Amino acid sequence: MITRKNKYLFTNRYGSPMEQLNNFADNRLIDGCIYCGGLADTRDHVPSKCFLERPFPDNLPVVGCCYSCNQGFSKDEQYFVCLIECVLCGSTDPAKIGRLSVARMMQNSPTLRQRIENSKIEVDGQIAFIPEIERINNVMLKLARGHAAFELSQQCHRTPDHFWCGPLSLLPQEEREMFDSVYFQQAFGEVGSRNMQRLIVTQLTGFAENGEQQNIGLVINDWIDVQDYRYRFLAIDDMGQIVIRIVIAEYFACEVAWVSK
Repeated sequence: MITRKNKYLFTNRYGSPMEQLNNFADNRLIDGCIYCGGLADTRDHVPSKCFLERPFPDNLPVVGCCYSCNQGFSKDEQYFVCLIECVLCGSTDPAKIGRLSVARMMQNSPTLRQRIENSKIEVDGQIAFIPEIERINNVMLKLARGHAAFELSQQCHRTPDHFWCGPLSLLPQEEREMFDSVYFQQAFGEVGSRNMQRLIVTQLTGFAENGEQQNIGLVINDWIDVQDYRYRFLAIDDMGQIVIRIVIAEYFACEVAWVSK
């Protein structure tokens, strides 16, 4: 994880409220569908609304994409959000699912419900579900590419150099704290990007080993809360690396990275 290079650790679990900003980066940087590079003949929300609850946040980010990609992710996203809620409540029964929108999905799609039900197992007396990993990876990579385009003005069509996703609870405590921490920027990314406008410049006062007081300048890149307890992300463009971290329902997390060649 890129943050292991940080000297300081500031945990900020809930991030900053999402603020809609204009993009002042070169518009030519983002050309065509941000997922496949084809013709962008429609738009897609990042994140997709199925990850959120009504009332939706104002001015949700949108990116250009092709119709095929826009439609192609829908079933995987529906499966993923339903799986998460089934895991959290330990059942595929719509009456036991906390999110009403997901409960309706399960009611209206008995085939999807049965598919998830068939993946249910018992481990040490606990209910668990065997996920369809390829579908989950497909969704998380799509979200990461969307955030990279919208926040960082970076197109990331190629296969990432690093990809991890899984429940936050599976991370060892130290790695969990590092994952949740704000990021301390070493160099600025694309000039005029939304992410660059969000960076916070601050200063810490400390003491050197000889006892002398010293000031340390820091540039903080904070998490963005799209909707409390439903979806947050951190977008990093620093020292030749693009890193996107995502947390869904404070349960499922992802980290995707592209390194400049």
